[in-house]
Amino acid sequence: MEKELYKAIELRKGGNHKESNKLLMKLVQEFPDDASINYQCAWSFDLLGEESKAVPFYENAIKLGLSSKNLEGALLGLGSTYRTLGEYEKSKSTFLKGIESFPNNKAIQIFYSMPLYNLNEHSKAMELLLKCLTDTTTDDEISGYFYSNKLDEIWE
Repeated sequence: MEKELYKAIELRKGGNHKESNKLLMKLVQEFPDDASINYQCAWSFDLLGEESKAVPFYENAIKLGLSSKNLEGALLGLGSTYRTLGEYEKSKSTFLKGIESFPNNKAIQIFYSMPLYNLNEHSKAMELLLKCLTDTTTDDEISGYFYSNKLDEIWE
């Protein structure tokens, strides 16, 4: 199993997404309770642009239990996939789970702003984006001048 999973990942890295997906589908049929295989299978469907097929594999992988690093990726992938499918509330709650579990992951925070935007929570989305920008930038012109939590305030 490990050898075949490694091969599928290498195929994906090499851009052979369809071949990787076929191998992962075979593996998930043989080992349906393997969280890592379910996660890799979900990822392969995302790469093929078949997001709706990815969802059950992401959900199963998370339910089965993943290593911390894979869980981080699975929550990001599932949240993003839900959003692209118009499942904004599910996307939001998945990203919130990701933020609670991995508070230093800026990618999850950035992606979380997207369903906030879709749900018309524009101020919260902008505040989060600006905070991530100021937390990660080395540009002094940016880092010293943002009032991310005061977007609706007017100064006299």
